[in-house]
Amino acid sequence: MATDYDSPRKTDDDLSEDSLQELQARRTDKASGSIDIDETDLAESLELPGADLSNEELSLRVVPLQADEFTCARCFLVHHRSQLAVERNGQRICRECAA
Repeated sequence: MATDYDSPRKTDDDLSEDSLQELQARRTDKASGSIDIDETDLAESLELPGADLSNEELSLRVVPLQADEFTCARCFLVHHRSQLAVERNGQRICRECAA
């Protein structure tokens, strides 16, 4: 596509007028008038009818520390023995914390 370098260039006023025209065109656009609703905000405001969960108990099976696992002394997460980086004075540190 050929460009005419001799034609007058647009000034800042022309650019702002274009922007105003675009904004006015958007105002008449039906799709731009809709409001985006965040689903998490909507879910927080909902209450289930008759949902009294105060007497509910969670049952969870806790597995004890296995022989090939250790608890990191810095992050307190349980890791596999292959993730052990350093062991000083009985404190075991995982690779992520040692880095």
